[in-house]
Amino acid sequence: MAKALSITSWNINSVRLRIDQVLRFLAEDQPDVLCLQETKCPDPVFPANAFAKAGYAHQSFIGMKGYNGVAILSREPIRPLGAREMCTRPDARHIAVEMGEGASAIQLHNFYVPAGGDVADPEANPKFAHKLAFVEEMRQFSENLRKAAPRSVLVGDLNIAPLEHDVWSHKQLLDVVSHTPVETEAMMGTIAEGEWCDAFRALTPEPEKLYSWWSYRSPDWAVANKGRRLDHIWLGRGLKDQIISGAIRKETRGWERPSDHVPITLTLARD
Repeated sequence: MAKALSITSWNINSVRLRIDQVLRFLAEDQPDVLCLQETKCPDPVFPANAFAKAGYAHQSFIGMKGYNGVAILSREPIRPLGAREMCTRPDARHIAVEMGEGASAIQLHNFYVPAGGDVADPEANPKFAHKLAFVEEMRQFSENLRKAAPRSVLVGDLNIAPLEHDVWSHKQLLDVVSHTPVETEAMMGTIAEGEWCDAFRALTPEPEKLYSWWSYRSPDWAVANKGRRLDHIWLGRGLKDQIISGAIRKETRGWERPSDHVPITLTLARD
């Protein structure tokens, strides 16, 4: 088995629409594992053959027409662990696999947390209520996983920028969904419950700014640089000492027909 494992997480905002961008990224960066969110693709038409030809023949995915959808694509064998119905909804927001053998095996969980709409009031906005319930279920899930599988990795578009310097302006975004106190406190509670290591903040502590998302609404996103860190990779307590490096591929936001998210890649040492 290789001495290192590289895992990429990327909200691709339609895998079929942006298949060329994904294949370009895989050719350039060659991560061992690619976790996609918001694939917007029913399973029968998922571009499995294109990924297999690119070297990612080991696949586990679940999708829906027009929205949601998650996938894990790997260069090495994986054992599917199934998809969890979060908040009792079969809406394709989680998928998991296991990699490796015996004591060195790793569980990999890929999540797509609901965005939550525009109004940060769970009573007035059912979408926001769903988001908070989803994160609470992730907290309970994290507690169980901490006990059962400490060698776990949780990745995904978690749609929350939890720390002050995970957004371009902490003060201006306190009332904006993705950075409201109720969301950030819930996410930090989830991290604490799972004893997760927030890998990119372990590599780049605050107060340095870190972003993985730039809005389509900005006419010149790179100059304005009004980003948020919505995409995350967390490590269970059995893996937190194995970080080698991390990369946020900001350049992909400038590619033709880009996603509003960019890929983030973490490289780990393996036993």
